[in-house]
Amino acid sequence: MGRVAVEVAVGDDPRLVAALASLEQQTRRPDRVLIVAALSTPEELITRATRAAPSLVIEVGRFPGGVVAARSAATERLHEEVTAFLDSDEVAPPGWLATLVRPIESGTAAFTGGPTRPMRTPTHPIERYYALQERSIYENLVPSSVAYLPLQNTAWSTVELRRLGFDPRIPFAEDHDLESRAIAAGLRGEYVPDAWVYHDKSAESSYFRWARKRYRYLLAMAMSLIKNDALRLRLGERRPRVRHPLAYVEMLLKPIALVHGSLRWRRLARARPAVRAPG
Repeated sequence: MGRVAVEVAVGDDPRLVAALASLEQQTRRPDRVLIVAALSTPEELITRATRAAPSLVIEVGRFPGGVVAARSAATERLHEEVTAFLDSDEVAPPGWLATLVRPIESGTAAFTGGPTRPMRTPTHPIERYYALQERSIYENLVPSSVAYLPLQNTAWSTVELRRLGFDPRIPFAEDHDLESRAIAAGLRGEYVPDAWVYHDKSAESSYFRWARKRYRYLLAMAMSLIKNDALRLRLGERRPRVRHPLAYVEMLLKPIALVHGSLRWRRLARARPAVRAPG
């Protein structure tokens, strides 16, 4: 077995403490945990989180800009054979990392991903919508295309990850962009249903914040689809609808985001050519 790093991106999220504590309990322990923190991440939060995992090797890097810019800058710090991603609002059961990296280490895949499960029984409508939406992603989208694997529960051959890099021009949908480029490059991805993690959405209660976050993601996804020539395929997909009132709100946001994303991508593509990935 080679060395494995786990990257955890965080802003100001107290759930980071539980995420690192779950990494402490892994049967396949990470050789290093890289915390990709924003410049504004409280030092007190970092201290509490690292104390929750005293036996792990933890490195903290602070980076300017949004999460994609931070991930892009942090790529040059990745040197283990495999890199896994866990979000600060996720908790991994003990067998997670071993299960997730197994296909990469056996040579059958260059990247893998697993599903999420709600941390608790959803009580708020936003929590319920996220749970239904994520179940739909893993049941209906991912089995047909691993390009739809959310990044927060994936593992990668670090050599390939560094070669592909992140495109800071695509904010918030870096997973679809990265995986689309990986597939276009001939890399094999594998969905690993048993490599699941708990997703804690208990802090989501503001409808305005939810709508803003969803629009930002839909905008970035539109840009990724256009960049990777996947828009026609996505528009032609047929999958069961998520039956929830917020799904209809999202339906109204999608065409606006598509037009906005098309205009924004054309402007960015002309003004900011892609930056070569490190390594």
